[in-house]
Amino acid sequence: MKTKFWLILLLAAFMLGALANPQSDGTAALLRIENEFMKAAAEHGSKGYLSYYAEDAVEVPNGTALLQGKPEIAKTMGFLDSPDNHLTWTPVGAGIATSGDLGYTYGTYEFRSKDKEGKPVVSHGKYTTIWKKQKDGNWKVALDMGNTGQ
Repeated sequence: MKTKFWLILLLAAFMLGALANPQSDGTAALLRIENEFMKAAAEHGSKGYLSYYAEDAVEVPNGTALLQGKPEIAKTMGFLDSPDNHLTWTPVGAGIATSGDLGYTYGTYEFRSKDKEGKPVVSHGKYTTIWKKQKDGNWKVALDMGNTGQ
C-alpha cells in the first residue's frame, strides 16, 4: 500500500511538472509551425517559404556564401516556384530556450527535381533552423542551414 501511494505521488508530480513546463508547449508549437512552414512552401513556392523568415534572417547554404537578410535570401529561392521542384522536410527534434524567445528545429530534407533531360533527381540532406519569437509573438526563422547527404 505504501509503495502504491509513493507511485501515485511520483506520477502526480511528473504530470504537474510536464503541464507547467513551457518548454514542452514551445517545442510542440515549433514543430507545428515547422509543418505549416513546409505546407506554405509547397502551396505558395518561394513566397510561402519566405513568409516564415525574419527580415534579418541568415541563411547558411551548403557550399555557397552566407546570405544575410531576407532580400538576399529571396534572390536564391526562386527554384521553389518551379512545378518540377519539390522540397519537403521532416523535423526530428526541437527545443526551446527557457526564456521562451529562441528555439530550434532539426531534421532531414528531400529535394525532388528533374535534370536537363527531364529525368527525376532526388537529393537528401539535413537541416537546422533557429527560430526567434518576434515582437508580435510570432515565430520566424532567424537562421537556417542545411547540408547535403544522408
